[in-house]
Amino acid sequence: MTIDQIVSQIKIKKSFLCVGLDVDLDKIPEHLLKSEDPIFDFSKSIIDSTAPFAIAYKPNIAFFESYGLKGWKSLGKVIEYLNLNYPEVFTIADAKRGDIGNTSLKYAKTFFEIYNFDAITVSPYMGEDSIKPFLDYKEKQTILLALTSNDGANDFQYLINNHIPLFKLVISKSKKWTKNNNLMYVVGATKAESLKEIRILVPDAFLLIPGLGAQGGNLEKVSEQGMNDNCGLIVNSSRSIIYADSSIDFAEASAKEAEIIQRAMSKKLKEKGVI
Repeated sequence: MTIDQIVSQIKIKKSFLCVGLDVDLDKIPEHLLKSEDPIFDFSKSIIDSTAPFAIAYKPNIAFFESYGLKGWKSLGKVIEYLNLNYPEVFTIADAKRGDIGNTSLKYAKTFFEIYNFDAITVSPYMGEDSIKPFLDYKEKQTILLALTSNDGANDFQYLINNHIPLFKLVISKSKKWTKNNNLMYVVGATKAESLKEIRILVPDAFLLIPGLGAQGGNLEKVSEQGMNDNCGLIVNSSRSIIYADSSIDFAEASAKEAEIIQRAMSKKLKEKGVI
């Protein structure tokens, strides 16, 4: 999926919402546990109910692979369902992969060819040769961890080198790795105060912003500090949407939560002149 296609969906749906599929069998409605594939059935219901309001979906790979072969099969069914029924949405494998070149090549093949995701999150810690195999898929998007929302981000990401914090050095260095406009960045919603500085470094890049909702991220602050002329934001919400209700009407509750966020996003897009 190209950047132009993502921008087009943002304008059509008046939204930059990504729904995170962090499927936990201990949290899904109890009646679904009786089905043959509760992971897929839950995900399908969430997708169908929220698709009018979301431009992207982000399966968190850990929540699938933790169930072994059964989880991987469910993941395959989820991405196939998305690609067949909602080809207009942007699909992100939240895998946070990154290793020596030949290993990253296999990771890239797994998620871009076998599972046919549009994008994958990756870790920059091992440098350019660990990221290049992903970037070589020019029609896919690689989303680099830049500044994350967890407390442990303080351990490394803010370390100063020549008066510059590490996360800024990572972003600056990575800009030299591709000329194909297929590099995005993860910036946690709880780090909204740094978005203005990040926008100076990458004014045109799309930013994946996790942490809205349960993690305490604020849409108002994120939009004010991070939005550019094409929106340039994909803001993720997971738990507050998919676990909005645990009854048989869970999907309807998820749709209501997604619509509330979409309406707020529509207002911000209008204020910015994107729509």
